[in-house]
Amino acid sequence: MAVRVVFMGTPDFSVPVLEGLIDNYQVVGVVSQPDRKVGRKQEVVPTPVKEVALKNNIKVFQPEKIRKDYDDILALNPDIIVTCAYGQIIPKEILDYPKYGCINVHASLLPKLRGGAPIHHAIIDGYHKTGITIMYMDEAMDSGDIISQRETIIEDKDTLESLHDRLSQMGKELLLETLPSILDGTNQRIKQDVNEVTYAYNIKREEEYLDFSKTSLELYNQIRGLNPHPASSCTILDKEFKVFMARIERIDTSKKTPGEILHIYKDGIGIATKDYEIVLTDIKPSGKKRMLASSFINGIKKEEYIGKVAYGRGE
Repeated sequence: MAVRVVFMGTPDFSVPVLEGLIDNYQVVGVVSQPDRKVGRKQEVVPTPVKEVALKNNIKVFQPEKIRKDYDDILALNPDIIVTCAYGQIIPKEILDYPKYGCINVHASLLPKLRGGAPIHHAIIDGYHKTGITIMYMDEAMDSGDIISQRETIIEDKDTLESLHDRLSQMGKELLLETLPSILDGTNQRIKQDVNEVTYAYNIKREEEYLDFSKTSLELYNQIRGLNPHPASSCTILDKEFKVFMARIERIDTSKKTPGEILHIYKDGIGIATKDYEIVLTDIKPSGKKRMLASSFINGIKKEEYIGKVAYGRGE
């Protein structure tokens, strides 16, 4: 008899995982966050997971609060529930229902980086590696027993986007490799070491702002870890700039003010940090499109920028 699978997920990251399940198992229902208004026109847009489900004629449920609205999900009589970046805490009534349990695909090497933004924080917090964890779910956040893991090195040029895409595919592959052992009862079940727990909470608006009193490496990691969304930002000559990429110039800035604009290079704006110089190379000036800094520099008077101080909002 075919195993009845319910999948719960919302963003682009979840799509390959769902597609892998559809290709290999009987997915009888999909649960996703409610559709939200997006963009300047505030148009209601279906979640990426919902779009895939509808294309495959799979029932979709979008409860505003799943802890209160889950009867329709249980009525599908799932043998196993797989979640991946769903976005709500799953109530005990659902966790206890499926024969094979509720399985989560999480984008970190648990117990490191529990929470909703593990990919952002893996880069921002300077991790050298991260990965995918397949785990049993319990009532706490990302604290269930580990079934399987696979790691990847975080490269110096990785951004949120590149690491997101790599981990998304890894999640699909590792889940499909792991599911047979879950279904036949031969899988591992490893308790998480509570002494090794770190957290990756959702990014707050104030965490987007570049604080030039930090080291160049800290700023470089922040910029990469927020690229492309929500993107880091700073203010230069009273105008806000989104920053998508940078490089580090290892020059002595010990006698300079953090945030002071030191150089206008051909490819970027050089700003003093706690230790070196961070050169902003991929930017979006307020009211304009994203561009290479070289294009922006061609249209400015360099002398108006040299010696001025860049800062994060509120400084």
